[in-house]
Amino acid sequence: MKKLINLAMAAIFLCGTSVFTSCTTTDNPAQSGINLSEMIIGKWITTNIEGKNMQTNDKIVFTFVSPTKAYLSASYTTDLGSGEQWIDKREIDVVISGDTITLTTRTDEHTIVVEKLIVQNITSSKLSTLHDVSIYYDGKVIASGKGTPLRFAKITTDYSQDIIGLWECTALTGTETYNDADSRLEFFADGTYKYWHKNTAGEWEAVINREFQNYFVDGTLLGTRWKNTGEEELREWWEIASLANGQMVWTALREKTDDTTVQQEMRWKKIE
Repeated sequence: MKKLINLAMAAIFLCGTSVFTSCTTTDNPAQSGINLSEMIIGKWITTNIEGKNMQTNDKIVFTFVSPTKAYLSASYTTDLGSGEQWIDKREIDVVISGDTITLTTRTDEHTIVVEKLIVQNITSSKLSTLHDVSIYYDGKVIASGKGTPLRFAKITTDYSQDIIGLWECTALTGTETYNDADSRLEFFADGTYKYWHKNTAGEWEAVINREFQNYFVDGTLLGTRWKNTGEEELREWWEIASLANGQMVWTALREKTDDTTVQQEMRWKKIE
């Protein structure tokens, strides 16, 4: 299952080079009598693929601003050798015809990715589709896939501005990842952030051995990446469950080494 999800996500993130096989589905047939051009407007986050809940680090956000234009945000790494993606609101051309949303992106001078979201069901809060993809290199198809069930939830809040500032962790539930329970994070408006930790004297100090520290927030999805001097780049993903009155809660669904999943939660307070 992990490999199947990686393959599908590699296509969605515009970096796949493997050939995909067709999938079958038992999703409901496409709705009739809906105005898809109106209902699709807004932010949508992926929630489910092939009937399985998606891990937080696999999630992406599509923002449809009109029936002809959308933006994609994603932070993705893959163990299949197809590279890494750090995409903060990349523009996508959109064509809507009947129940099909066609998304076209040119990733470089050689490569064009054409995705089709064939809508099976859409409401004000949920979207169920079949996902087709074709990847073209110099006009030739180098990878394709058809019929992967992919579901989305609509995002009605955007925390990209509210997160700016200095935050201190107050609680962590679940397995610690790179962000532990003894940390502060300071988010800046330019898409960079600073990591603070307590020294042996119990005083807060900023970590200074990093070559870069970047983040994006699109709706509720938070992606971070950083690189310590002389080490490999690292990433961590969260969903912002709530942010109000100087309090913030992050959640994440992670996969463990035995292929089971664990739910994590981090709580933060804003430092004025």
